[in-house]
Amino acid sequence: MDVVIIGAGVGGLAAAVGLVRRGHDVRVFERGERLRTGGAALSLWSNGTAALGGLGIDPVGLGRPTDSVVGSTPTGAELYRMDLRAVSEDLGWPNLCLPRRELLERLASELPEGAVSFGPACTGTRQEPGRATALFDDGSTASADVVVGADGLRSAVRAQLWPGDVPRSRGYASWQGLAPLPIELAGSGTSRWLSGAEGTCGIIPAGGGQVQWWFDLPWTPDDPEPSHPAQVLRERFASWTDPDVRAVLSQVRDADVSLFPHMQTRVPRIWGAGRVTLMGDAVHSFPPSTAQGANQALEDALVLCAALDAVRGGDAASALRRYERVRRPRAARASWVSGRQPTQVLKGSTRPIPLPEAALRGLLKAYLKSVSNALRHAPRGPVAGV
Repeated sequence: MDVVIIGAGVGGLAAAVGLVRRGHDVRVFERGERLRTGGAALSLWSNGTAALGGLGIDPVGLGRPTDSVVGSTPTGAELYRMDLRAVSEDLGWPNLCLPRRELLERLASELPEGAVSFGPACTGTRQEPGRATALFDDGSTASADVVVGADGLRSAVRAQLWPGDVPRSRGYASWQGLAPLPIELAGSGTSRWLSGAEGTCGIIPAGGGQVQWWFDLPWTPDDPEPSHPAQVLRERFASWTDPDVRAVLSQVRDADVSLFPHMQTRVPRIWGAGRVTLMGDAVHSFPPSTAQGANQALEDALVLCAALDAVRGGDAASALRRYERVRRPRAARASWVSGRQPTQVLKGSTRPIPLPEAALRGLLKAYLKSVSNALRHAPRGPVAGV
């Protein structure tokens, strides 16, 4: 089958890799001159690494395994602790944190030369009997058996399918970065989540001595971006005495800080029409409260590949609707839970969690299974080798 994918992000590249490995012809179109490898790091939970494994991509060696989560107050006092290594062993797949660049470059390296094209932006699609065509702003087109919109939050493919159905702000944003930090945590497998009246903070080792950090604060699209965000963060969290937080704030520069608004889209019951479908943030963008964005895009890629592989030149439109039916309930659940940001149980906690550690692990495993197709069908992975 001939497939055109719009967008060379995590989901688009992962779907391309899976389809190429199954013998399909794939062309990926990315606006701009090169891969968009900016951004900080990604958390891949066991369902995301299971999806990678199902696509034939070994997660061993990517980033750094996250073996535990520790919640703390602004002073560093521990509120709870969860053994993620035990979660990985139970589910069969590791939990990782890795630079976004590392994952994109790994996925791109698995594709044939020339599979990804750069340049014009997609403006929409059109369909005729037996074909779908992607349209670009320079007047060029690309026709295929199937067109997949993996073009992110501001998807042109989605906008054509549902005009006026725009993403909405959830009233928060993450100020985040990725940098080498001379702290003991950088060489560990411990993810720290801290919370207080000023906001929430995460500090997560991402491999190679680098640390992913973020601060969640109230924000709306009407709020101006500060010209000196590092100073804003230092002032906002000046009273926090935790040594890891102090280390981040003392070394962060304006150039290190990027703004990630918490936006959410409606997850429609049907994700496309005819020979066109959507995946990833183009169809189910939601806040990073449970760090499932990249994971759900990888889940989409796995199920899409299986659906298209099953028809092998047959009824492509029916295959796409099958993919949407399989993925929609789990992606919608991830969106719903992640969108309930004010009621976060772990990241927003300011007092000890009144549950045993084993119960917290059980809740996390149940959640990951509830939003995953990969964990239901992928064979157990190489946790022992991570």
